[in-house]
Amino acid sequence: MARSVLPGPPSRLSPRDLLSEALSGILQRPGRSALTLLGTVLGIGAFVAVLGLTATATGQIGERFSLTKATTVTVTDRPRTDGTAPGTNPPSDFPADADHRITSIDGVRAGGLWWPVPAAPTLSRRPDGPDEGAGLSVLAVTPGAVTAMEPTLTAGVTLDDFAQHTAQPVVLLSEAAAKRLGISRLDAQPAVFIDRIPYTVIGVYTDVQRQPGALLGLLIPASTALEHFGNPSPQPDRAAQALVATRIGAAPVVAAQLPLALRPDAPDAFTVVPPPDPHSLQDTVTSDLTGLFLALAGICLLVGAVGIANTTLVAVLERTPEIGLRRSLGARTGHIAAQFLTESTALGTLGGLIGTGLGAVTVIGVAAARDWTAVLQPATTLPAPLIGTVVGLLAGLYPALRAARTDPLTALRSA
Repeated sequence: MARSVLPGPPSRLSPRDLLSEALSGILQRPGRSALTLLGTVLGIGAFVAVLGLTATATGQIGERFSLTKATTVTVTDRPRTDGTAPGTNPPSDFPADADHRITSIDGVRAGGLWWPVPAAPTLSRRPDGPDEGAGLSVLAVTPGAVTAMEPTLTAGVTLDDFAQHTAQPVVLLSEAAAKRLGISRLDAQPAVFIDRIPYTVIGVYTDVQRQPGALLGLLIPASTALEHFGNPSPQPDRAAQALVATRIGAAPVVAAQLPLALRPDAPDAFTVVPPPDPHSLQDTVTSDLTGLFLALAGICLLVGAVGIANTTLVAVLERTPEIGLRRSLGARTGHIAAQFLTESTALGTLGGLIGTGLGAVTVIGVAAARDWTAVLQPATTLPAPLIGTVVGLLAGLYPALRAARTDPLTALRSA
């Protein structure tokens, strides 16, 4: 009489054994596992760094939004509807007393007209010397425009009302122009020749708060420029324009009043450019940076997911005999699937942790180098490793299911 064989208890795989097997599978080939982590590390690191740097830069925009820009208004001629260029007959739509009209507006600290001289004059230290002014520009300015530029003088004095009213042949040099023309001292009242006309150097400046083009230029009184070079150019990019410095918070109101103050008879003759709204600028920069770099982070995560899936699938193919042996010893399909799924999830989690740390270090390093205050939002930084876990879990689904469906007899035969 044949003896019946009673089935044994169903096989079990404890969480401890599952983690041990997954860790063993990862450590069997540490080099390949490290390379597999790289995609997830880059993706999560980029994700954390992008959000952190965006938040940090946003804070800097809010803190460092230039008060100079927030208090600067420019006025230019509006193109004519009849097809003529701005400022054509007369050469400028601005009135002769533009400085006075601008400064009479409540909230204006300084303001005046400026324009590049129509021709490209020759600059030299001698009347018959070669042109030494390559790259330098000659700007005609009124005293109000110079005050609005807020130059930082290192020597001499600035242009004043006397020089403007009497059309004095004087010039204010930027530091770059002074070095180019060899002007180092003013005690001997040096002169530079502009189109062979001598101009006494009355001052040298190193910086301007407004109109940065003046950093590579020479400033002469507007009245002198009219005598020596004629009217401003009618071309829009070289026409006369007004530069206005306002008090903090007054720029929008001043911008609305400027056209009427300058030309009550034709306020539509001007285009007024008020300072940009810092909140709008902040939102624009934030959205642009976030959209761009999150797209890059998404690509890195996709590459990481493909790498984990590929590595896990290769591991399944290489360990087919092992899978057959486990199945023959009683391991169920769920155990096999859980083992490989745990391996891929562990790789994703480890990559997420490393990437989060690298991203945080990047944000702190950039902030320290730029003397910024690093901003890392817990709501976006703390869940970052979980994203790596999800990536690893999803990447390991197909390889784990394929391993679970492996036929044990076929697997043993291939051993």
